Amino acid sequence: MIKAGIIGGAGYTGGETIRLLLNHPNVELTFVHSRSNAENPLHSVHSDLIGETELCFSKNIAADVDVLFLCLGHGESRKFLTENELPKSVRVIDLSQDFRLGDTIAGRKFVYGLPELNRAQIASASNIANPGCFATAIELGLLPLAKHGLLQEVYATGITGSTGAGQKLQGTTHFSWRANNISAYKTLTHQHVKEITATLKTLQPSFGASLHFVPWRGDFARGIFVSSVVSTDKSLEEIKNIYSAFYEGHAFTFVSEGAVDLKQVVNTNKCVIGIEHEGDKIVVHSAIDNLLKGAAGQAVQNMNLMFGFAESAGLKLKSIVF
Repeated sequence: MIKAGIIGGAGYTGGETIRLLLNHPNVELTFVHSRSNAENPLHSVHSDLIGETELCFSKNIAADVDVLFLCLGHGESRKFLTENELPKSVRVIDLSQDFRLGDTIAGRKFVYGLPELNRAQIASASNIANPGCFATAIELGLLPLAKHGLLQEVYATGITGSTGAGQKLQGTTHFSWRANNISAYKTLTHQHVKEITATLKTLQPSFGASLHFVPWRGDFARGIFVSSVVSTDKSLEEIKNIYSAFYEGHAFTFVSEGAVDLKQVVNTNKCVIGIEHEGDKIVVHSAIDNLLKGAAGQAVQNMNLMFGFAESAGLKLKSIVF
C-alpha cells in the first residue's frame, strides 16, 4: 500500500483522480490540496463523493507521501515545484503541459507518460509528464505508422467534450452555447501539436512538423474523437497487421474491426482505434475519454507502472452504452 496526495483537487481532472485513487486497491489517498476550497469536504465540490469519503480539502502540503499528482493549470506545476521543495523520494505525476517536452526542474527530469510508447522508461521513472488529451488520441492513432517510417503529411480533425475546457466557466462552455452546436478553435495552432510532433519523431526522426490539426468543440460533456488522414501505398490488411502487432500486450488500446464510437470509451481508460482505406489514403479514427485515458486514468496507469502494480489496477471501468 502506498500513500498518495493530490495538488489542485477541485477541477475536473482532480475529481477524476480522487475517484480513481479512493477505489484503488493499492493506494491510500492521504490529502487533497486546494487553495480555494481549503477545509471544505471533498463532496462540497465533487458532489458524487458524498458518503464515499470524509476527507476535506487541505490547505497544507504533506511531504510524507510516495506519489504526488499535480492536477494544476498549465504553468502552475512549474511554479509549484519551484516554490515547494519535495523530498526526492516523492514521485511526481504532472497532468499539466509544463514538462511534456522533456524539461528538468528542481533536479527532477520528467519522462513522457505514454505507456504504449515508454512503458519501460515509466516503470523506472521518478517523475512523469502526463500527455495531453488530444495528444494521446492522435499519438495512439499514428505511432504504429511512425514506427515503420510511414508517416507523411497528416491532416487530423478532432472533437472534444466541454470538460476539455476545464471547470472554470467560459462563454463557450455554457450549456446554452454548446447545445446543438459545433465550432472549431485554435485551428492549426493547438498547443498539443508540438508535443505530438516531438513524440512521433521519437519513432520516425524524419517526420517533420507537417501535422495539420483542426480541433472542434462538441455538444457533449466528455470524450475525444479524432480522424487522421495519411497517404500510403500499403494495403488495408498490411496496415491493420502493423497496428495489431504494435498494440499487442497493451492493456487499454484496441484496434477495432468495426466502426468506432465515442460511447465505447467514455468512462473508461481505453483507446479504441478504427482504420479505413480509400485509394492511396488511410483514415485512422481514435477515441478516448479526455478525463481518463486523456488525463487522470492515464496518470493512474503510469503510477501503476512506476510502483510495479498490475497496469490495470483500479482502472477496470465500464463504458456508457446508453
